[in-house]
Amino acid sequence: METINLTIDGRKVKASRGMTVLEATHSAGIYIPALCAHPDLAPFGACRLCIVEIEGMRGFPTACTTTAEDGMVVCTNTPQIQELRRRVLELILTEHPSNCLVCPREEECTALDINLPDVLLTERCVTCPGNGRCELQKIAEYIQLKEIVLPYTPKNLPVKRDEPLFDIDYNLCVLCGRCVRMCQEVRGINAIAFTFRGSQTMVGTAFGCSLKDSGCKFCGACIEVCPTGALADRAYKWEPLTDREAALVHCTHACPAGIDVPRYVDLIAAGKFAEALAVIREKVPFPAVLAYVCVHPCEEVCRRGQVNEPIAIKALKRFAAEHDNGLWKQNSKLAPATGKRVAIVGSGPAGLTAAYYLVKLGHKVTVFEALPEPGGMMRVGISGYRLPREILKTEIAEIEDFGVDIKTNSKVESLDGLFKDGYDAIFLALGAHRGVQMGIEGEQESGVLDCISFLKDVNLGRKVELGERVAIVGDGEPAVDAARTAIRLGAKEVTILSSREEISATPESVRAALDEGVRTQLNVTPVKIIREKAVIKVHCIHAQSSGEEGGEFSMYVDTLIVALAQIPEIPIGFGLQVGKGNTIQVDTETLATSKRAVFAGGDAVTGPSSIIEAIAAGRKAAIAIDKCLGGDGNIDETLVQKEKQSPCLGRDEGFAYKPRISMPCLPVGQRLRSFSVVELGFNKKMAIEEARRCLKCNLRLQIRRMPQLGDE
Repeated sequence: METINLTIDGRKVKASRGMTVLEATHSAGIYIPALCAHPDLAPFGACRLCIVEIEGMRGFPTACTTTAEDGMVVCTNTPQIQELRRRVLELILTEHPSNCLVCPREEECTALDINLPDVLLTERCVTCPGNGRCELQKIAEYIQLKEIVLPYTPKNLPVKRDEPLFDIDYNLCVLCGRCVRMCQEVRGINAIAFTFRGSQTMVGTAFGCSLKDSGCKFCGACIEVCPTGALADRAYKWEPLTDREAALVHCTHACPAGIDVPRYVDLIAAGKFAEALAVIREKVPFPAVLAYVCVHPCEEVCRRGQVNEPIAIKALKRFAAEHDNGLWKQNSKLAPATGKRVAIVGSGPAGLTAAYYLVKLGHKVTVFEALPEPGGMMRVGISGYRLPREILKTEIAEIEDFGVDIKTNSKVESLDGLFKDGYDAIFLALGAHRGVQMGIEGEQESGVLDCISFLKDVNLGRKVELGERVAIVGDGEPAVDAARTAIRLGAKEVTILSSREEISATPESVRAALDEGVRTQLNVTPVKIIREKAVIKVHCIHAQSSGEEGGEFSMYVDTLIVALAQIPEIPIGFGLQVGKGNTIQVDTETLATSKRAVFAGGDAVTGPSSIIEAIAAGRKAAIAIDKCLGGDGNIDETLVQKEKQSPCLGRDEGFAYKPRISMPCLPVGQRLRSFSVVELGFNKKMAIEEARRCLKCNLRLQIRRMPQLGDE
């Protein structure tokens, strides 16, 4: 682009041809105040605060609407310009209720070596809710407006706090027009506009309807450009956001592995399904497994949930995984061999994830698994009706194809032995396979089973006899899985006994269990078990809660399954420091243990957690181990080119009311006769429709920031 030369306030400045004077000054680090202008909006010139003097030009043109020309001489802050700006700002402040003036104690504070910006941020001197972010406050500081003569006329409008996500205080609005123009010109939604006329003009929706009824897509663009806090994120009280991505893109931030959720959801909405899978695979080697059994923390924080229902992110991940055409492999690279060898103990999600990234970094990786089949708890702790065996097998095979060697039926008892065999580093991903007992009388009676052992036997094809009446003690995902498995094994009456007021497993698992006939008894604690001939008598205490009376009762079952928790089994021969729950003690940043070149992660360190958390631990371990072996620890990869999303969202009538697409499921009658997968997945139409419900919170990060006083 052609470069032109200007002189601004005596400085020689270079600018690109086509820039406005405001853009040229800001790009040169010279501040000019402006309220209606914004880098993402077309020049407007309404507020008149950006007026300048230009040699050879009459009057005081607005810098935001004047095109910079080669050889132009510009003055931005002469006494006359500043006086005109004071008059404009004074007029604006007659309807703005906050104290945006320069602190009258400026001279006193300056004498005490207190910087003016510090004074402006103190509660004593400033009542502005923007707390230092308000652009009016910055402008008042720049032009040294210390008092206003014109009377203040309050609007006395109620603050709207009944809309999803946002608070609206039009008492703070200065009619700069940024929000309206962003909604109309950039987003193409037209949910808000200037309403009424003359002195009654304000920003609002047609006929005063709610944002949901106005067509608002809750993208937050209006909030991002508001200079005064009239529009504000409810969760952040209009405070400066230090980590804007974490604050605004909740789904990605909540994902332990950092999957770029908005990016792959947007690709699905555009019909680019293989590309969507590539985005997921940039962070995890188990996209399909997660698509079936992830606890989806991303959905729990999805901002769409505050509008009506969160996006079905897990279901969309599954749809993407089911449309794999190998595209992601085209940009997946293997580094040259390093000559280093890594031993990984345990083939669960943490171990195999670490193995996947380490082998891609050029290391030779061997995974040792004590069980007859790889997969860890993914293989033996999750039933086939939730996670089909062929799905897990396929994704493990992909990892093996990259060069990972998995040795099953290979229990490791000595770390020193691995080092003697020539391994340069070890990662312990042992999982947590030992069940925790209740610690009550009779727990050792026959017919009392540990949940993990029970699920392991069933999932490895071993015969298990339960009888017709089964009770499960516990309320997590394993407890619900055990209950649903018992139903499929022929039990006629299955009851979950929980000491809590609600079951803590995922809502969809609980709903499915209830649909399949599983019963629940809440606020119940077993205190004694008695074997009476062929049955088990379980004596319980029913705690007082929510109007219920406490008391004791007994129930008779054929089998009692204990699903309270699990702890790791750490061989004594490892010689490692362990802590509460028999977990391995590690450095939280590097996952390094008390032994050199030995690392640990996943459930063996944290206790029972989710698959996605274990995958995140595997990624962290791969980074630390590579650095230990002399690498840079860079496991990041881009498997599909990033494309900038269009800022235009367009109008979509009824957008806020579009319901979440329900996951199709196998009819209950068919479920109970086999271990066939229950959730059937989305078709193309369903996936695209659901993806288009996304609020596209990440688009807000593309909005540029208006330069302010004090910017470098």
